[in-house]
Amino acid sequence: MRLYLLALNPTDSVTEGFLPAAARLGLTVTVLTDHPEAHRAAYAGLPAPPGVTACEVRDHREVVALVSRLGAPDAVFSNSDHLQIQTALTADYFGLPAKDWRAALRTKNKAELRRRLTATGHDTVRALELPPGQDVATLDPPYPCVVKPREGVASEDVALAAGPAELAAHVAAVRTRRPHDALVVEEFLAGDLHTLETLGDGTRRHVLGGFRTRLSPPPHFVEESLEFVAAHPRPVVDQVLAQLDALGVGLGACHTEFVVQPDGRARIIEVNYRAIGDQCDLMLARLLGIPYFEHVLAVHLGRPLPDDLGTRTGRYGHNRAVLADRAGTLTAAPAPQEHEADGVQLVYRPVRAVGEHHEHHRTNRDYLGVVWAVGPDQQAVDRAVSRFVDANRWEITP
Repeated sequence: MRLYLLALNPTDSVTEGFLPAAARLGLTVTVLTDHPEAHRAAYAGLPAPPGVTACEVRDHREVVALVSRLGAPDAVFSNSDHLQIQTALTADYFGLPAKDWRAALRTKNKAELRRRLTATGHDTVRALELPPGQDVATLDPPYPCVVKPREGVASEDVALAAGPAELAAHVAAVRTRRPHDALVVEEFLAGDLHTLETLGDGTRRHVLGGFRTRLSPPPHFVEESLEFVAAHPRPVVDQVLAQLDALGVGLGACHTEFVVQPDGRARIIEVNYRAIGDQCDLMLARLLGIPYFEHVLAVHLGRPLPDDLGTRTGRYGHNRAVLADRAGTLTAAPAPQEHEADGVQLVYRPVRAVGEHHEHHRTNRDYLGVVWAVGPDQQAVDRAVSRFVDANRWEITP
C-alpha cells in the first residue's frame, strides 16, 4: 500500500513517529516536499528511508498532478499545519479518506475560526482582520489585545498589546518579516493555557488527555513547558469538543489550545488540525502505551479506530524546552540521548545543531532542544527534567 506524505521542513513527528509507524504498517512511503535535500538528509539514518520527491506542496493542483503521474495512492497524509487543506483536497480527489477541507481551512485561518464559532453560537471573541497594507490605526480593537498572523503557527509573531502604541509597534515589526500576510487583532483571552489532544476516524473520537502549558512572560507567548493532564474536567472537555464539532473537526489527530476562565468557560485560542509537536506526540505515545502514530495513519487508510484504545493510566509526563536567550552561534550542547532510572524514562532531542547561528526570535524558533520525561509520579518526572537541564550546558557565542 502506498502513502504519500506531504511536508515542508523535516520534523521529529515525521522522522521519529510517522515514518517508523508507516514501516510497521507495511506502507510504501513517498514524501512530497519543497525541501527534498533536507528530507533526504534527515532520513539517511532510518532503517528503511522513504522516497523523497520534489513538489510544490502548497499548491494542491501540483500535488494532484504529481501523484497522478507517480501512481495511485492508498492514503494521502500530512502533519504540517500549512498543508492540511492541500492534503484534504488531494485525498478527496482520489476518493480516499480525507479531512473536510472546509474544516482544515477554518482551523488554519484564525479569522475564519472566530467567525465560525460566532455564527454557530459557541463563542464570540472580538477579532479584526488587518490585510496587508491597511493602516492599523483604522482598527478599533479591545485592549489588551493580541496580534497574530492570520495563518501563523507556533507563537511566531504573536504579541500582546496593552494600547494603540504597542499594537502599532508590534504590527510594524511583524510586517518587516511578513509584509504580504494578513494579521488578526483579537481580544486577549485571560486564563491558564491548556491543550486537548483528540483522535477520530470520522465516526468515533477519542480524547487522549491534554497538557497544562507554561508560557513565557508577556508580551510574547513562547511555550516553555507542558505537563500532561490525563483528564480535564468533563464540562470543560464537553465545551471544547462542541466547538470542534462546530468547526467540522473529525478525522485524524487534532491539537487544540484553550483557556479556562474563572466562570468555567472554555475558550479556544487556536486549533491545530494535526498531532501536537515539539516531541509531545512522541511523549504522549510513550505515556499512553498505544501505537499512536499507527492509529493516526490507519484512519487515513479508512480503518476504524477500536472502541477502546487500551490507553495506559497512572503515568505522568513533563516536556520542557531549552530556549536561547540571545542571538548568536550555538557552540556547545548535549547530544541526543535517552535513558531510564527509577522507573522514569527521559529523552532529549536537540532542535538546533552546534555551529548554527540564529537571531533571537522570542518564539518557539528559539528552542535549542527539548527534554521530556515520563514515569509513575509527577514529582519524579519534574525532578528528572530539572536535573538534566541543570547538569548540561548550552552555550551561545555572540
